[in-house]
Amino acid sequence: MTNQKISSFLKTTGPGILFASTAIGVSHLIQSTRAGADFGLVIVGFVILAIVLKYPFFEYGSRYANSTQTSIIDGYKKLGKPALLLYFILIITSMFFVTGAVGFVTAGFFENLFGIDFLGEWAVVILFIVCVAVLMIGKYNVLDSLIKVVAIVMLISTVTAFLLVLYNGPIEPVDGFVPKELLTVSGVFFLLALMGWMPAPLEISSWNSLWTLERIKQSNYKPRLKETIFEFKFAYFVTGVLAIMFVTLGSYIFFGSGEVLPNNNAQFANEVITLYTKTIGNWSHVLISASAFAIMFGTVIAVFDGYSRSLKRTIELLFTKNENIDGVKSRVLYVAILLVVAVGSLIIIFQFGSNLKALVDFATVLSFVVAPMIAIFNFRLVTGKYLPKLDHPSVVMKIISFAGVVFLIGFALFFLMTKFYS
Repeated sequence: MTNQKISSFLKTTGPGILFASTAIGVSHLIQSTRAGADFGLVIVGFVILAIVLKYPFFEYGSRYANSTQTSIIDGYKKLGKPALLLYFILIITSMFFVTGAVGFVTAGFFENLFGIDFLGEWAVVILFIVCVAVLMIGKYNVLDSLIKVVAIVMLISTVTAFLLVLYNGPIEPVDGFVPKELLTVSGVFFLLALMGWMPAPLEISSWNSLWTLERIKQSNYKPRLKETIFEFKFAYFVTGVLAIMFVTLGSYIFFGSGEVLPNNNAQFANEVITLYTKTIGNWSHVLISASAFAIMFGTVIAVFDGYSRSLKRTIELLFTKNENIDGVKSRVLYVAILLVVAVGSLIIIFQFGSNLKALVDFATVLSFVVAPMIAIFNFRLVTGKYLPKLDHPSVVMKIISFAGVVFLIGFALFFLMTKFYS
């Protein structure tokens, strides 16, 4: 790679890392670890299937932003105001549950890292205050710099743990161990929850388009479409590989151990980190604790920014005349939405109490059920009259997109039918 290409890549880098940081949180550290712990490596095939079939719809957010210099949310309005209104309803429906689930899990790792066990749900309040304050002060600049540091810590620690676990090999199953069956009602529900956020909720595609535009504004560099796609594709590939690593870690460390992962967020965090360090070595306790919290903190702060940024743009398009709010008014609206997301998510967290798995599974399944509509919107925008022909996806991408839409609709209908008749 020439110096010019390296310079261009560095100027483009940012949105993909933000996407990866958002994805590598609950879906990887929690759901992938649980998947490997409960079902072993058999679950890897489903993880790869979800990653491949959902890829086009995430990429289309970056593609649309680069080609049109507008967010894909603007594109939803071009599909018709009902489409944008439906997106608005989907965001309002999911954002409190998703942010609440991510925040609740992060608070558990926060308590574990600093040895605090008396705060309970108030740890989430402290965490949310910090996130809102960081985003109020610096918005994208602080977020971009912070996430890059978090991503490096996360990547090094995860790969190190993975290689050490491979070297040590899987644990010996305890006597009388009977693995869980995947093809049961509870097994299928967990599989849906796993794939709902594998590697991330599909609404993040709109966030990525907004982050792409913000990075262009920040760097004052307009990348070519190929550069934007490459940056996202590279980050997505890393995200997928790390998902497989976390499933392997869960399988090698937990599967067959007889250990049951707790339902309380702080206890869950402590159990995960304790069993990791037993396998890797006690020396790694601080490393695993810090990296786990870094992963989750990067996720929760990106989720706050993503929902606030996307909801702000949706409100501008739906309820304002000029469709663009600048200056102080723009900042006030962004901060107001941040506070609404924080308060609403806290209400959800206090409602679920300490039932970690119920909150996470509900949020992830909800994301899976709303995903088909976002997938269809994104596909229509990048394959129709809204983009120049040269910027349309390849035939292979279109084929994967069709398969992905069928996959998302099929599983969503299956879930609804099973839930209704069970």
